[in-house]
Amino acid sequence: MSADHEPATITPYPDGPLLVRGAVELHAADGTPIPSHRRTVALCRCGLSALKPFCDGTHKPAGFRTED
Repeated sequence: MSADHEPATITPYPDGPLLVRGAVELHAADGTPIPSHRRTVALCRCGLSALKPFCDGTHKPAGFRTED
């Protein structure tokens, strides 16, 4: 199986973002494609990132915590 056909994985990072690895296409709620130039991206889940949907590290000073 080539790298482009490997299944994507989503890993919740403790007290942080969702790490998405693999060839995925991201889309906004309205269907607009969100460009990504990396095979691994960190998606915000605290809701405070200035780079949404990507994580910018804001979760750390905000004290974001997960149950995992």
